[in-house]
Amino acid sequence: MTNRERIMAILNYEPYDRLPILHFGFWRETLEKWAQEGHLTAEQAATWADGNPVDTQISQKLGFDCNYASTFNPATHLYPPFEEQVLEELPDGSQKVLNADGVVVLRKPGATGIPSEIDHYLKGRKEWEELYLPRLQFAPERVLNALVRVGDHMVPFGQGGLEFLRQGERDYHYGLHCGSLYGNVRNMLGLVGSAYLLVDDEPLFDEIINTVAELCFQCVRFTLEAGARFDFGHFWEDIAFRQGPVINPAVFAAKVGPHYKRITDLLHDYGIEIVSVDCDGKIDELIPAWVANGVNTMFPIEVGTWGASIKPWRERYGKVLRGVGGMDKRVFARDTAAVDAEIERLKPLVALGGYIPCPDHRLPPDAKWENVQYYCQRMRETF
Repeated sequence: MTNRERIMAILNYEPYDRLPILHFGFWRETLEKWAQEGHLTAEQAATWADGNPVDTQISQKLGFDCNYASTFNPATHLYPPFEEQVLEELPDGSQKVLNADGVVVLRKPGATGIPSEIDHYLKGRKEWEELYLPRLQFAPERVLNALVRVGDHMVPFGQGGLEFLRQGERDYHYGLHCGSLYGNVRNMLGLVGSAYLLVDDEPLFDEIINTVAELCFQCVRFTLEAGARFDFGHFWEDIAFRQGPVINPAVFAAKVGPHYKRITDLLHDYGIEIVSVDCDGKIDELIPAWVANGVNTMFPIEVGTWGASIKPWRERYGKVLRGVGGMDKRVFARDTAAVDAEIERLKPLVALGGYIPCPDHRLPPDAKWENVQYYCQRMRETF
């Protein structure tokens, strides 16, 4: 079987020959560290992206079969984005920077991870109508200019990519990224801004969500109507933290849920039955809205301090709920004994079916190359 066949067989509760060894990419700093250690070239570290040819090269070096997050990504964000600008240089070397979402962030020298948010351009209807609404309209180039992996090359959808995707003949799985129905809204407004807007101007809050969702729907429809074929649909959100969601689950279900249903129904019309969502944090209270509206695969099941696992979800939702992820990536910073213990923990979860272990997010800089290689070897021997 190919890895594509294995992944789809497992998620559809069908027989398979062995478990595919999956990952979910790397921090850029991790790749740079591994390049300094001699495991990768500087060019590989600089040019890696999910599902591209370099991703395949790094996967093979480590022992992974592939990256689950291999998707075609129409431009469902601000188009054009705001031009990044350094607004202020601070005495300690930090910078106040305007990013692509119109958010002012604090960028500290040498810091990794997500920078702190200082301010947001989107504060009310004036900024929405003048700066954001025009950037969230559908245009064919959002799809036509997006890149498609064709063998060992990346080509635009409108210049060879569509012909490849129409054929559907490939040995690797490939998904259609359907955008973000609330995560990008939260990014533009900020956590505090989105909470206040819901109370201060609910019609505008609804309009922003509806506009973003309509853009995502139009990108998905244009892509599918052109004849492109995919194995799964995929969304991104990141709207939860260690204590739960950043939005009231009832509000999410009422205002965002129907947009999920509209898109997943469209995917089903084109024969795409596996639909996953990438949301970090403790997502338990959001799962009912996703399952009710056609999302059936949780990814990457971030273990975190709250101990996320597919087991209690399967007990509640049954086999409709699949999973990819749930492998605690933190063990890669420790030793082989920790890796072995984590693999033992995964055994009964794999036995549930409809579940593929995968490190529960991008591998951070403390991940040791040798431990990751050991994990891949032991997983292949175990499953």
